[in-house]
Amino acid sequence: MHRINTIFCLVLLTFLSTSTAWAGNSDRAGQAGATELLINPWAASGGLHGMNTSTVKGIEAMRGNTAGLAFVDKTQIAFASTKWLSGSGVNLNAFGFGQRIGESGVLGINLMSVSFGEVAVTTNDSPEGTSGATYRPQLLNISVGYAKSFSESIHVGFGITMVNESISDVRASGVCMDMGIQYVTGKDNNIHFGIALRNIGTPMRFSGDGLSTKLNSAQGYLLTVDQRAEKFEMPSQLNIGAAYDILLAQKVHRITLMGNFTSNSFTKDFIGGGVEYSLKDMFMLRAGYRYEKGIANSVLDPNERSSAYTGLSAGVGFNVPLKKEGGPKLGIDYSYRATNPYAGTHTLGVMVNL
Repeated sequence: MHRINTIFCLVLLTFLSTSTAWAGNSDRAGQAGATELLINPWAASGGLHGMNTSTVKGIEAMRGNTAGLAFVDKTQIAFASTKWLSGSGVNLNAFGFGQRIGESGVLGINLMSVSFGEVAVTTNDSPEGTSGATYRPQLLNISVGYAKSFSESIHVGFGITMVNESISDVRASGVCMDMGIQYVTGKDNNIHFGIALRNIGTPMRFSGDGLSTKLNSAQGYLLTVDQRAEKFEMPSQLNIGAAYDILLAQKVHRITLMGNFTSNSFTKDFIGGGVEYSLKDMFMLRAGYRYEKGIANSVLDPNERSSAYTGLSAGVGFNVPLKKEGGPKLGIDYSYRATNPYAGTHTLGVMVNL
């Protein structure tokens, strides 16, 4: 027990000692790249607006707090589809696979792609398009994570994400790291704490033929000049959360109250909370609210917000056994996150526990 407590204290001190480096700075908004790393493509987490750093479990944890991956019992497969800022034409697809290794370890793989549809090719001479020519921007994140339970109370996870952004003739790639810890305590394991440090990685830079320009020299020769793009940082963030389960009617009903703080390195900090009601872990209702400075004034002036989200979220989920107790289960989740402009972000997810 002394060894476990020592591990927990060391990891906790590591996270807290780095928190000052990720204090929110609205003056740096827009200076980071690869911001798709901040998008959570999973439905259950979306219904809580990401306020579940301390309670997220399974494959979804790889986009929130990797430590929660340790709660995969055997094998878990998940898929989610998101209409991001409905009406913008942007769609997200996510796939996840988790497999328990040994008694206390879980290995997970997570893929997320962002589709923008076809975009018209424009040039200086043809700003309205070039005879119907189009291209498809592609954003792809591939994550590999590992989580381990050191006891019934302490769970630690680490993950690596490979980031790729490209169009037909320009691309950028990079690698970032996530790490997290979840601590569960209380008589019925109903008190939760979580800390996650996300998107700590190498700078990225775009390169490719699309950054080349043909110019005429003073001697009349045609030259190809390569323009060197500036490097950009990844959107690092620190999440700290806590939650408390209220168990009623011999644990038939569960109401989980959550609180969460997010320190962003390139934009305003977030603070908020969520609530989840569960009936025998078969039917769930979720709601969340994420606050940022100036959001109360954004009704009159949307520029007060650093994103399109207005704060509110909600979701519903079903977890249905496919066989008798202890057999496979099918989970279906839906979430909605309110935005202005656009018609919100809608996510539908399916999860199978084998």
